[in-house]
Amino acid sequence: MVFASLEFLTLFLPIFFAFYFLTPSRFRNHTLLIGSWLFYAWWTPKYLLLIIALTLVTWLAAILIDKSSSEKIKTRTMAAGILINLASLAWYKYANVVVQSLNDLFGSSDQPLIVWQMVYLPIALSFTVLHATSYLVDVRRGIVQAQYRFIFFSAYIAMFPHLIAGPIVRYKVIEKELRERFFSADEFATGVRRFMIGFAMKVLIADPLSPLVALVFKETNPSLIDAWTGCGAYTIQLYFDFAGYSLMAIGLGLMLGFKFDPNFNNPYLAVSIQDFWRRWHMTLSSWLRDYLYISLLGGNRSGQTRTYINLMLTMAIGGLWHGGESWNFLIWGIIHGSALSIARAYSNRGYTMPDFLSRLLTLLVVMLAWTVFRASGFSAALTMWGGQFGLHGVLMGDAVSLALRPTIYVSCAVGIMCIIYPSMKIAKTGWGIFGSNLWRAIWPVLAFAYALIVLTGQASPPFLYFQF
Repeated sequence: MVFASLEFLTLFLPIFFAFYFLTPSRFRNHTLLIGSWLFYAWWTPKYLLLIIALTLVTWLAAILIDKSSSEKIKTRTMAAGILINLASLAWYKYANVVVQSLNDLFGSSDQPLIVWQMVYLPIALSFTVLHATSYLVDVRRGIVQAQYRFIFFSAYIAMFPHLIAGPIVRYKVIEKELRERFFSADEFATGVRRFMIGFAMKVLIADPLSPLVALVFKETNPSLIDAWTGCGAYTIQLYFDFAGYSLMAIGLGLMLGFKFDPNFNNPYLAVSIQDFWRRWHMTLSSWLRDYLYISLLGGNRSGQTRTYINLMLTMAIGGLWHGGESWNFLIWGIIHGSALSIARAYSNRGYTMPDFLSRLLTLLVVMLAWTVFRASGFSAALTMWGGQFGLHGVLMGDAVSLALRPTIYVSCAVGIMCIIYPSMKIAKTGWGIFGSNLWRAIWPVLAFAYALIVLTGQASPPFLYFQF
């Protein structure tokens, strides 16, 4: 079950809110936890046991850290809790690709080195592990106090708005709200508005681009126009799909009384690759910076060479976190690590370039990296890159031409306008009726209503970050 589905909108959400707001305030975390576990079990009940087990391990480890008077025991307990979480993630995420790589290297199609049954990645596992890791580190540092009530801590980990695909919510952000929160009509209305906008972003912009993207990335010899059409469509699709989900999650959090950190800030308007990572998946970027780049690797404290190595390692690990179906995500991380290192070296030498050129170059690097991120394997990525550099011809192929239906043109046009609009003066001054308070109030309702009509006629594809 996903947010952009009729079963969520017409069944789960109304029933959950009815129980949630009828529950006395002191028991609402219980209702939230039960609802979140039911939301997860809707997909597959057996993996709910894994999420509960990791929650229990993390909860007990934090209590042991809090109760221990030995700094060594505190550190070892933290490390043990983190390793258990990471080991579960590594097994489900990377076992298949490691075995496949070994069979490719040392086996054959007739006689594989390892006879293997596919391991399926449970949804929400990646984000659960990040939440658990940051919580244990923060308890060890004394940034937050260990939560002794299992129901409260489990509600934090399993909270259905951010459970599946973020945003990553650090415990300290909602620690007070877990203890006590009050209903606010204004915040609830703001949450509804954000949810409606995110829903429209997903259904009206991201979803119509999905068939075109799938078609182009399966092409055996995409032309220059084909490849860039597919890459451009995926660039728009991924943003509006993931940013739309994040906005829906933030909106749901507000409806429940929680304030989540924002996750996107017009990333395709970034003036540099560093700026891109301050704007894209912001909760992940700050997590990688605080818990990996600075805390574990040392950041930029040990000279320039070590700084470049740390940047590469951070982004490579960030790439590995994204997926284990192939090594493409690792390559994607290395591309971004290399870009960050080159940009840092360029800046340290005192070089500059005009903002327009810098923005264009940044977007080009991001889009080329999205190619390997989306491709089914490295050979498929090489094929797409070949097309993007004109190695398979220039003109648009018949298959892509036939796939460009009017809805795709509209989705692309609206998506591009929404991306460019924040940089325009009109975004601040308004434009006739479109700058009025009335229009700002009603357009999310109209967009949501139209998206709901569209959704009734077709199933919405799963969110792209649904099973990362």
